[in-house]
Amino acid sequence: MITQATIDTVFETARVEEVIGDFVQLKRAGSNFKGLSPFSSERSPSFMVSPVKQIWKDFSSGKGGNSVAFLMEHEHFTYPEAIRYLAKKYNIEIEETEQSDEQKATVDFRESLFLVSEFAQKYFNHTLLETDEGKAIGLSYFKERGFTMETIKRFGLGYSPQAWDAFSKEALGKGYKLEFLEGSGLTIVKEDKNLLDRFRARVMFPIQSMSGRTLGFGGRILTNDKKAAKYLNSPESELYHKSKVLYGIFHAKQAIAKQNNCYLVEGYTDVIQFHQTGIENTVASSGTALSPDQIRLINRLTKNITVLFDGDAAGLRASLRGIDLILEEGMNVKVCSFPDGEDPDSFARKYNFEQVTEYLEANSKDFIQFKASLLMEDAKHDPVKKADLIREIVVSISKVPDRIQREIYVQECSRIMDISEQVLVSTLAQLIQKDTIEAGKKLKNDQQKPLEVVKDSSSVSSTQKIDVQNEIERKIIEILLLYGNVEEEFEDVLLRNNEEGEIEQYTEKRNYKVFDRIYLSLQEDEVELANPLFLDIYNNIMTFFRQNETFNTEHYLNQLPQELAQEVTDVLMEDEKVTLHKWEGQNIIVKEKSHTISQYVTETILTLRWFLVDKIIEELKKEISSASDADNSETLSMVMDYYKLIGSFSSKLGRVMSRYHI
Repeated sequence: MITQATIDTVFETARVEEVIGDFVQLKRAGSNFKGLSPFSSERSPSFMVSPVKQIWKDFSSGKGGNSVAFLMEHEHFTYPEAIRYLAKKYNIEIEETEQSDEQKATVDFRESLFLVSEFAQKYFNHTLLETDEGKAIGLSYFKERGFTMETIKRFGLGYSPQAWDAFSKEALGKGYKLEFLEGSGLTIVKEDKNLLDRFRARVMFPIQSMSGRTLGFGGRILTNDKKAAKYLNSPESELYHKSKVLYGIFHAKQAIAKQNNCYLVEGYTDVIQFHQTGIENTVASSGTALSPDQIRLINRLTKNITVLFDGDAAGLRASLRGIDLILEEGMNVKVCSFPDGEDPDSFARKYNFEQVTEYLEANSKDFIQFKASLLMEDAKHDPVKKADLIREIVVSISKVPDRIQREIYVQECSRIMDISEQVLVSTLAQLIQKDTIEAGKKLKNDQQKPLEVVKDSSSVSSTQKIDVQNEIERKIIEILLLYGNVEEEFEDVLLRNNEEGEIEQYTEKRNYKVFDRIYLSLQEDEVELANPLFLDIYNNIMTFFRQNETFNTEHYLNQLPQELAQEVTDVLMEDEKVTLHKWEGQNIIVKEKSHTISQYVTETILTLRWFLVDKIIEELKKEISSASDADNSETLSMVMDYYKLIGSFSSKLGRVMSRYHI
């Protein structure tokens, strides 16, 4: 585990504009930088980076944060992976917390396997491009497939020589230990202790993790040896678990997130050919049956999968079971097949980007339509087969966790298969009842989801009802973030007895830290922020101010939970973009930050008070209106008192505002 000291050093050293500049072309815009969003397609730049605040904000997608947050969003790193990436970029030595000997051995073993795998990838690539054998056999094959040199280099393709132990000898000669060569599956140690290269005489496809590290290899034989497997993958190891990786995910992840769709194909060359054509949101299951772990990997990037099948009907039927797994993960799935004799590789070689894209859009079908069109030919004249097909489709629908989606699919199935919805619903209920017995907990969670939606939508609705108050509270959070630790002079209104013994008001100037002044003002009015997120940030930042003598935005952001950090980043980056002119129509005017901070703070607090008092007046008016026959004198008196209070707000705001109306 990385020590906190290392993490702190990384945050102190990393410059957000430098980190993002490696991925996005940034141009200076005043004190900030601007660029095109890497998360969406746009022509006008809405991606902003603040070197002063060390944060970024993408106004097109709503995403934002610090340098680590960018790497987690853009590169889809885990938090430790992002820290390690930055440590490597800035040459920071990573300190680990104290580990047991067993833990150290495990970490060292895994890291050694990574080093061996990365050496192997470079060796195979060098052999392909720089040796006579590699050029004559491997490079010729790739060129015949239509791969350009740029594509070959991008995917790190390679060639393993025909000699029995060429790679193993080279690796041992470079100082790599045999136990790691064997542990990675690259070298086979025979009973007579002789060494054998697992992938000899094959073209090589490196299989990378989401973060780009080499986990294993796929190798294709080029001879007609019927005893040898056409494709050979690395064996299961500490690094490589075939059911948990997707070929091409490292190169495809940004395009998948940006396009909000993932094309899932079967083989290595399918992926490479699609990428070369320009369709980069493509990955492969590497010839293995699709697994839940692979689907969850895609789910980190998008909710939408389009499965691309070869034109072989037998292969289509065998692959349909993967669709149910995708549905079970709560994802949206479409299916597209190619004409007989075609696969994604051959199809992409024949047509250009526009033609392939047009074909995919025109032929991608909902899974119900696809299953029906695929299997209906055999079933349409046989009632029993048709019943089996309908039952098979209903089984797929039963895998969908979302109830609304299930209902829509039932309607679609009813229309396509010409069967009543009632029968389908009844069959679906029986399947779900069966699932309840087998997995009661899962169904219970599923049944609770609609209640959660109702609760959430209610929450949103209430937020919308207090939109003005929400904006004022947001402004309070902004003040705390920008000026909270600044000391300013404020006017206090105090009471005293005059010479006649009467109580009178007078003002006295005192110095306060801005955060103290806001805290005291809200306490005085017994006001608590209504927005739960702002309230959490308010409580957090107040605690931070009391525990730290200085306030550094970057330091503060680093200790925040992700859900709060996102909102804080939004507030900071929208500082200069927020305009309040729309409030004038609601008799709520908040001054721009053109005068002193104390005036700005005072005005914002008074505006919140004014808004809350105005709400009380409106409620009292409704009370009077609904009880027209009753004695409303006491309520009317209260309304007049509140109007006097608003008058005092007017007087106070008039001293600090050049413009005011009611």
